[in-house]
Formats: sequence, C-alpha cells, structure tokens
Amino acid sequence: MKWSALGLLVVLLAIQFVPYGRDHTNPTGGRTIAWDSPRTEQLMTDACMDCHSNLTSWPWYSNVAPVSWLVQHDVDEGRAELNLSTGDVDLDEMIEAIREGSMPPLQYKPTHPGAWLSQGEKQDLIQGLEATFGAGAGTETGEG
Repeated sequence: MKWSALGLLVVLLAIQFVPYGRDHTNPTGGRTIAWDSPRTEQLMTDACMDCHSNLTSWPWYSNVAPVSWLVQHDVDEGRAELNLSTGDVDLDEMIEAIREGSMPPLQYKPTHPGAWLSQGEKQDLIQGLEATFGAGAGTETGEG
C-alpha cells in the first residue's frame, strides 16, 4: 500500500512536466459582439464563452495535469466547433444545443456554477441569441 501511494505520487509529479495543457494563451483580435442585453452577455459568459471564444478564463486547476489536459482539449475542441470571436455563427445549431442540453456540457458545470442553466435562463439565452445574431443583428469587428 505504501509503495502504491508513493508510485502514484511520483506519477502525478512526473506528468506535471508534460507541456500540453499549460500554455494558456488567448488569441488576440477578433470581433466584439454587440449583445442585445447585459443578461445575454452574462449568460453566455457564464455558460459558453470559455470554450467558444478567445476570451477563455483559465482557472488555477487548468495548470495541473491531468485536469489541464482535459481543460485544454475542451477549449481547443470548443473553439474549433464554434469560436464566437472569429467564426461564423450558426444560430439554429446554437439554439438546438442549448434546448437539448448538450451545451454547456456536463463536465463543465461542476466548476462553473453559472453554467447550470434553468429552463427560464435557457429561454432568456435563446431569445437573447436570436436578438443578437438573428436577421438584422450584427457584430462589430475589432479587438475582442
């Protein structure tokens, strides 16, 4: 038992030297989103923007392997799928993911209390997204 614990400790220390998941930089530039309301912006910030924009907030645990690997992977995957700072917005796809509950993902919620959206918050977010990105709505280009 003692040797197992020591072995585990050595492994946990050794994996801290794996570089993936510790180079947390947010790309510069991109667009500034003209949100329809502060409520929509707050809901998006709490539930979506860490993975779907260049405005990721990197908490302390995102520097500790193996959690850092998971966080980095989720951000990389989220930005590749939809990056609101730089990419095109598929409003229908965003709304569908919110309605069906696939976004925000379950693994994000325990460390981000604002990501646990009630039905009312989901509806407010969907209405805000429609107002922000729907026909006639736009974004401003610039530093984001």
